[in-house]
Amino acid sequence: MSDILWQPGTERIGKTRMEAFRRFVNQRHTLEIADYLALHQWSIDQRAAFWQAIVDFFDIRFHDQPDAVLIEGEQMPSAQWFPGATLNFAEHLLRRRDDAVAVVAIGENGQREQLTWAELVSHVAGFQNGLKAAGIGLGDRVAACMPNTWQTLVAMLATTSLGAIWSCSSPDFGTHGVIDRFGQIEPKVLITCAGYRYAGKEIDQTTKVNEILGQLPSLQQLIVVPYARPQARIEDFRCQANVTLWDDFYDPGGEPQFVPVPFAHPLYILYSSGTTGVPKCIVHGTGGVLLQHVKEHGLHTDLGAGDRLFYYTTCGWMMWNWLVSALAVGSAVVLYDGSPFHPGPERLIDLIDDERINVFGTSPKFLTALESNGLKPCESHDLSSLRTILSTGSALSPQSFDYVYRAFKSDLCLSSMSGGTDIVSCFVIGNPVLPVRRGEMQCKGLGMAVEVWNDAGQPVIGEKGELVCTRHFPAMPIGLWHDPDGEKLRKSYFSLFPGVWAQGDYAEQLPHGGMLIHGRSDAVLNPGGVRIGTAEIYRQVEKVPQVLDSVAIGQQWQDDVRVVLFVRLRDGVELDEPLQQQIRQVIRANTTPRHVPAKIVAVTDIPRTISGKVVELAVRDVVHGRPVKNTDALANPEALEQFRDRPELNK
Repeated sequence: MSDILWQPGTERIGKTRMEAFRRFVNQRHTLEIADYLALHQWSIDQRAAFWQAIVDFFDIRFHDQPDAVLIEGEQMPSAQWFPGATLNFAEHLLRRRDDAVAVVAIGENGQREQLTWAELVSHVAGFQNGLKAAGIGLGDRVAACMPNTWQTLVAMLATTSLGAIWSCSSPDFGTHGVIDRFGQIEPKVLITCAGYRYAGKEIDQTTKVNEILGQLPSLQQLIVVPYARPQARIEDFRCQANVTLWDDFYDPGGEPQFVPVPFAHPLYILYSSGTTGVPKCIVHGTGGVLLQHVKEHGLHTDLGAGDRLFYYTTCGWMMWNWLVSALAVGSAVVLYDGSPFHPGPERLIDLIDDERINVFGTSPKFLTALESNGLKPCESHDLSSLRTILSTGSALSPQSFDYVYRAFKSDLCLSSMSGGTDIVSCFVIGNPVLPVRRGEMQCKGLGMAVEVWNDAGQPVIGEKGELVCTRHFPAMPIGLWHDPDGEKLRKSYFSLFPGVWAQGDYAEQLPHGGMLIHGRSDAVLNPGGVRIGTAEIYRQVEKVPQVLDSVAIGQQWQDDVRVVLFVRLRDGVELDEPLQQQIRQVIRANTTPRHVPAKIVAVTDIPRTISGKVVELAVRDVVHGRPVKNTDALANPEALEQFRDRPELNK
């Protein structure tokens, strides 16, 4: 049991919404479900009863009542959830009308704005009137290229209140990255900032926006938020559409209208990372997103009225969509725009105390950066409001678990989560009633029939394999854009094991129910025919203090594959023979000889997507002389050049 880092006490468990939900289910169905594992099993075996219980527990309001909870065909994807029901997404996020704070928006320059619930509703009502006047209605697309501010949230709520479809990217996307996304969905309205701030710089967007406008012939209305360019004027923007500044587009006031839509009506269009070609446009349904998010926020994250959730994200990552849904359980959201390290590495830690944040969301990369900067928040900050830290984007290493409990506080639920843009939510998630074990993700999400399968399609425990979901769930995408017969959807998720969702993660289920993610399946290394997840190597390399970052790939070599490890080192450190030996020794001691890289090569930067994920496939393509199809999806595409024609890899 020594791997348990935190365990909730009986009193703390008793106050959680997860425990209240367990009692609710037992009472309603005259059951004796005793613990989380039994509750999860019930949620899989009795999916209709489970999702109806979520509807009732969270008071989801249908305008038209459903004919059933679930009608499903022989195999996925063939389900209808709550057929006949109508509802409105924004209506559930705007149920509160009081004068408590609902949204706090903070810029890296220190600018702070807040809206109460009543003010948020008033802004949404006004913006909705502006959209109606612009001719926006059911199924129309409203796109935004915006920073993480309250304006973006207001625009999303006003869009979805009308049954229109919301799609967002962030200003750090390149011109082609935006066109590759929005060009496919043909929006009627585009909301954009004239400029944004990052790491102390103010970046003018005018030229880029004008290039994008030339490629969006469907556009009827452009709304410009000056943001970091207060001098912006409508004359700066050249397009056939109407151009209006944000403040001139609407007057706050009144009550919004909430247009009821079918349960499976499109709500959001999100995008795959697009590192292997033009991004897939993933269409998410209204009811599925709402039910999945209230379950994850209310039960798995234990959020409710009076709580504050923060997640460091841009509007181009699914975690923004996830973050703002916390409004549906009555929680306030704290939005931050800018660099997480400006003006110093403690910037976001300051927010925990300043804004009394209860749940703080971040990434493994951020926690590693704090540790390498020598930060110990428990010595410099109060942190009394903080009870949960969430982490996603990649697997959290055991060393980072140790760091959090050493440097933040011991009484804390550290939830490493895994899901994706594909479901705009999680398969594997945190849990306020379960222990936290070093290096592990706590549990499978309720209602999610998650298993790990070997190549023969058999479920395995204690072995590595493909993360799959074997039964329908409401947050499955309703389709891909321009995929009328669903062929692209089936090819994307159901081709590996017909009728079973394969997430593309290389995973492992542990005997007590915890989960490990060993990396992306398509980046799995295969030296001598043995499958190795890249995360297994990264976990070890993170123990070497001289290494700041790394990427591992398999290089085709002499009719086999050899492991190549690229490392970014601390300033002033040289990749000499003793350091190479140290890295190899750490990997060999904690994994197997197969994991030990044949080559270790120093680089000054590691390419990542805009949402911070290492792009192993792009690095692999460059090393093998293949073109990288879509560098606009990368935050630092110039980093790829370092991997081209490396003489070390020719011998």
